Amino acid sequence: MAGASNIHAFFGTDEARVKEGALLLSRKIAPQDDEFGLEIIAGAADNADHASQIVGRTIEAIQTLPFFGGEKVVWLQGATFFSDTQTGKAETTLRAVEALVDVLESGLPAEVQVIISATDVDKRRIFYKKIGKLTKPQIFDKVDISKQGWEAQVMTLVRKKSDELGLTFAGDALERFVLMVGAETRMLDSEIEKLSLYVGDKPATEEDVSRIAASSHIGVIFEIGDTIARKNLPKALDLIDRQLSQGESAVGILLASIVPKVRSLLHARDLIERHGLRPGRSFAPFQSAIDALPKSETAHLPRKKDGNVSAYPLFLAAQISNRFTVKELKVALDACLEANLRLVTTSLDPKLVLNQLVTRILT
Repeated sequence: MAGASNIHAFFGTDEARVKEGALLLSRKIAPQDDEFGLEIIAGAADNADHASQIVGRTIEAIQTLPFFGGEKVVWLQGATFFSDTQTGKAETTLRAVEALVDVLESGLPAEVQVIISATDVDKRRIFYKKIGKLTKPQIFDKVDISKQGWEAQVMTLVRKKSDELGLTFAGDALERFVLMVGAETRMLDSEIEKLSLYVGDKPATEEDVSRIAASSHIGVIFEIGDTIARKNLPKALDLIDRQLSQGESAVGILLASIVPKVRSLLHARDLIERHGLRPGRSFAPFQSAIDALPKSETAHLPRKKDGNVSAYPLFLAAQISNRFTVKELKVALDACLEANLRLVTTSLDPKLVLNQLVTRILT
């Protein structure tokens, strides 16, 4: 009988990376040139009875050795019943999952390896805890773009993928790519491949990224803020008009794009004017300079989960903040508040309100 080395688990909220990790392993460990060497059981369950049937097929596959001998891989693919849902919590499902765990704990035949992949797993359940004792699950969670500093996490993923394709980035092209495309793995992979084909052996520039990278929703939000930061009034008005025509709310554009950009520029410009910080071309010295400031001077700055100042967005804003003064940005932030009140308390045309706001900020 074999040990836990025959059990492999891939969990996490990033469905594409979970599936890719499990797929790569299955290709590596499944017998070559043997159509019966890999048995895949689709794990998407419609209800508790269906989940019980899926588990039953998985157990049967584990316990059924190849007719002609040899090795075998059983992959429970994309299981949806390990989560905190009505199906996942049903007694029928829980009994079935307990039976599966019993089979795994009893030890697998040496010829059999089991892969389990799932994107939504309730970590409070006995299943997750027992699987953690049998093997070390590989966790692939989506980057949370609502948290400060998500850009740096995504840049690490992009670098890894681009290195595989021999793609390099010039200047701030990598930062622009991440801010335009967002954190969705499938979108990132697709746009990296397109960009790699477009530039060939040359490093990708910011212009290349803008031309090739398909702007996701978050990309358009970034572009609106970026055009404001660069004082490109015609483009800012055009992007806002396009978003409104596609059904985006004016308040959403204001709070997701304009206000965060003005606030970042204000924080960055304040650090430069009052404390003499210089953005330069390297992030590390900029971060060190912020860390060296008294806590009373950084208490108002955005924070990461660990409590430290989220310096990277400020570093990016500092690069282009020289078009404004602190006084101008304070006025701009007050204008944003006024526009927000006009949008939610009056019947004025939302497009008119945003156009007036952006024009006021940039002229």
